[in-house]
Amino acid sequence: MSSTKYIFVTGGVTSSLGKGIISASLAKLLQARGYSVTIQKFDPYINVDPGTLNPYEHGECYVTDDGAETDLDLGHYERFLNVPTSQDNNVTTGRIYYKVITQERQGAFLGKTVQVVPHITDEIKRNFKALGENGNFDIIITEIGGCVGDIEALPFIEAVRQFKWEMGDNNVITIHLTLVPFLKSAGELKTKPTQHSVKQLSESGIQPDILVCRTEYHLSQEIRKKIALFSNVQQNCVIESIDAETIYDVPLLMKKEKLDIRVLQKLRLEEKQEPNLDSWKEFLGKLKNPTSEINIALIGKYVELKDAYKSIAESFIHAGAMNECKVNLEWIQSEKLLENVYETISEFDGVLVAPGFGERGFEGKINAVKIARENKIPFFGICLGMQCSVVEFARNVLKMDDAASTEMNPNTNYPVINMMEEQKSITQKGGTMRLGSFQCELLPNSNAAKAYGTTKINERHRHRYEFNSHFKEQFTKAGMTPTGINPESGLVEIVEVMDHPWFVGVQFHPELKSTVLNPHPLFVAFVKASLEYSKTKN
Repeated sequence: MSSTKYIFVTGGVTSSLGKGIISASLAKLLQARGYSVTIQKFDPYINVDPGTLNPYEHGECYVTDDGAETDLDLGHYERFLNVPTSQDNNVTTGRIYYKVITQERQGAFLGKTVQVVPHITDEIKRNFKALGENGNFDIIITEIGGCVGDIEALPFIEAVRQFKWEMGDNNVITIHLTLVPFLKSAGELKTKPTQHSVKQLSESGIQPDILVCRTEYHLSQEIRKKIALFSNVQQNCVIESIDAETIYDVPLLMKKEKLDIRVLQKLRLEEKQEPNLDSWKEFLGKLKNPTSEINIALIGKYVELKDAYKSIAESFIHAGAMNECKVNLEWIQSEKLLENVYETISEFDGVLVAPGFGERGFEGKINAVKIARENKIPFFGICLGMQCSVVEFARNVLKMDDAASTEMNPNTNYPVINMMEEQKSITQKGGTMRLGSFQCELLPNSNAAKAYGTTKINERHRHRYEFNSHFKEQFTKAGMTPTGINPESGLVEIVEVMDHPWFVGVQFHPELKSTVLNPHPLFVAFVKASLEYSKTKN
């Protein structure tokens, strides 16, 4: 019998109820009790991974240290647990079918008819277990994406049913997250959607052990009793998940509801120590009681869907709390920055130009960089944002009029941003960029080195284009210095404008490593610089 315990989190009624936040909050509580915990996400869509999905479709693509392009929920997992995830923490229907079809083409099934049951469900179950096979985790929480009843999710639900039967009730439990809506016209909460959702899950062969009910208003004991009766769940296992001021309140709300205790009881595990959440509470105290306030312009082309920059937004929350400062983000569509740019940008205490791909909004980002550089406004460029700062500097300081990235203008006379050599022969899109964690050595006394407190770092990447080192000497002489270099390839990872109080562009994605307990040093330094600029300006 397995020593690892498994928790499955499913959802019903509607999407976006917060399965990822509930999973991360439960994991945080169990971790605080002394258990080693990890979380994995199984997504029903047929894409092999989110790497080829438009951010408007799926939000940001979260990249792990080992170079996996994953669902944004893995960002929540890392931010809450302060533990890195990997390729095994995110699996899609596409990846499952791809593996099974590849095996079939190789003759692995010896001529048998390949079917959803058992071949697809067996591969899903194998992935359920993958993280537990090395014995490093006491508990693995698996979030099943989508809603119960979705056609795409059926193989996953069937695999959970089989897995629970095979592993035994004491080793596997299921938590079902549903909605208890409030009907304004009736003036009351309605339990029928939850009842139907549990019924649909039960028809698939799974009886949930615990119900987590998302609600705008507190659930009375009468409502809990009604839900328990109609759902065949113990009344003390009907957990209220009321709307919170911030997602970082949810672990404390779930502790109050005793979700972690109910889970341990179901899994026959001892409660060990009382959860130590002092550092978490300290973070929340700073977050909710700031002593100062700044306004940051976040400039990108996907700002209509804020999940496209989810990790950046959360990084500002972490860094703001560290500085005891409220960070107000103004989401600005870069396409609109073609005129009146000074009037739009100059009022802010800091400017962040966000990552992205493609030509749309590129010139607007460059205009924003110019205003920040010339007016000494703290500037932070990430990935394409860094590349925009290089192009802007080339055009307006080095007077290379048509300087550009070859992504936008393949025929430019000054390709200051160029496609990496190893990328030029690649034609496939999925999983082929420069992905994952790479080393970087920092120039002593640079703003980056001061922020990190060291000259050797590792950061996560996702790009095809790079600073063209052919122009490095010209940039350095003019005042834009490469302050971060990959020691193996010589790739320029960081640039800084030396006569500017805080102007930093990075090729990597620092937002992917910021957590509640370890805010990213560059975000902390950028917020601090913006705060100082705000005081000077005012």
